[in-house]
Amino acid sequence: MPATPFWHRENHARRRPALQVRARLKAAIRVHFEGQGFWEVETGLVQVSPGNETHLHAFEAHWVDAAGEAARGYLHTSPEFAMKKLLAAGETRIFQFAPVFRAREASRLHAPEFSMLEWYRAGDSYEALMADCAVLLRLASENGGRREAHFRGRTCDLTAVPERLSLVEAFARHAGIALEPCLADLDGFAAEATRIGVRIAADDTWSDIFSRILSERIEPHLGAGRATILDRYPISEAALARPCPDDPRFAERFELYVCGVELANAFGELTDAAEQRRRFEADMSEKQRLYGETYPIDEDFLNALAQMPPASGAALGFDRLAMLAAGVESVQEVIATPFPFGEDA
Repeated sequence: MPATPFWHRENHARRRPALQVRARLKAAIRVHFEGQGFWEVETGLVQVSPGNETHLHAFEAHWVDAAGEAARGYLHTSPEFAMKKLLAAGETRIFQFAPVFRAREASRLHAPEFSMLEWYRAGDSYEALMADCAVLLRLASENGGRREAHFRGRTCDLTAVPERLSLVEAFARHAGIALEPCLADLDGFAAEATRIGVRIAADDTWSDIFSRILSERIEPHLGAGRATILDRYPISEAALARPCPDDPRFAERFELYVCGVELANAFGELTDAAEQRRRFEADMSEKQRLYGETYPIDEDFLNALAQMPPASGAALGFDRLAMLAAGVESVQEVIATPFPFGEDA
């Protein structure tokens, strides 16, 4: 029997308090960023490329152009490329709440169409984004009327100072693996994964093993008690981030976790266009191998990247933050009109 539609009055009345939390939180975030000198922008949804990360899957967009010819583009998976073009144009502090689209994603934490809060700081280090994230968690607490977030049996104090934990520290603490000796050793990494009981396939890449250990053994422990900033990813796992100046094996990338839920992904931005092209091409080669498809590279983005100033940027799943602020168990509960094509809530 199909679920009750969201627009039934009883169902909407049940969902409305969470939707109101979302609205208050969005308004508060706007006030915060504007008070910090940020400008809210709106970039186009249809792009030449939806992004070039291996495991992101896009919606195609088809239309007839002014000459009557069939044309094709993609709904973006993030506003990142467009916002970085604005940095190249001279903007220094920008943010937006963007609808974004990702196929093959549907669960309590995923929706094929969802809202992303993305912001950029020209000239600021990526540590400034960590402070931003702490403020966003405090705003979630204030506007949700709850100090603690709860999800899947985990609790997190949204007002506490987040813990900063490197990937090396996280692998040692939660998986019992010394990550640094494994960085250039696929066989050794596979042996370590097998030792701790993580499944390994014969055709696994280094990144496959890394992702499986991270999701199975590390992420469930993150953001328990207080938020976790998981920092300094191996450079192979940070396609758009610049290397750490003290150790180029790692990148200026962090993710924010609350109650085991990944909320934000942030970079010290890579501005080397030639290196970015190399990474995109490598990721698209891997996408072809795994999924039998690739996406075009946005040449205009690479041209803009060469003109972009040093900057840091973050993308936060706004529906997830609103879900935790409202104390509900699914992002669908804080989306006013959930995705209508049969995807699971």
